[in-house]
Amino acid sequence: MVALGWLLKRGARKVSSLSLVLSLSTAAALADWREDLPGARAVGTGQFKWFGFSIYEARLWSPNARPTLDNPFALELTYRREIKRGDLVEVSLEEMRRLGGEGLPRDRLARWAHEMHEAFVDVVPGQSITGLYMPGQGCRFYVNGRLSREVADPDFARAFFAIWLDPRTRNPELRRQLLGLEVAAE
Repeated sequence: MVALGWLLKRGARKVSSLSLVLSLSTAAALADWREDLPGARAVGTGQFKWFGFSIYEARLWSPNARPTLDNPFALELTYRREIKRGDLVEVSLEEMRRLGGEGLPRDRLARWAHEMHEAFVDVVPGQSITGLYMPGQGCRFYVNGRLSREVADPDFARAFFAIWLDPRTRNPELRRQLLGLEVAAE
């Protein structure tokens, strides 16, 4: 009987320890980019369309009313179409190459492709990928609010987010909408 009591007490302690570990890991899993960007509010939103088809809705979050590549922000993309991870990576690399000029070394582009491949997923309608930009440090990517990858490369982060925020972006209307310079069309 004493042995049974000892086993029950020991089991209760293990269950209690397991519960603590599970609750801590659940809290970590529920944590998202908002904890790393206090005071963030939506600055602007817009749709990216290709030949009339909605590809994603973009929303820019920042504690600053006029975010730039010199202060932190989050860019949330909520997809309306299925897109393969490899396609997301390739299109992003093309734009980073275009904006960065011919001076980007192949080995750097290969590293950046690897980082994006690790961070992104094959997206389905309704799924979101949020990038948290941290100037001078790098960025973090969250898939549906869960941390997917941290990239500790400030050059990569600046080149990636320039796709949307650089004045030379392919979609200046979306840039203006994200920066809150014009209201998104319905």
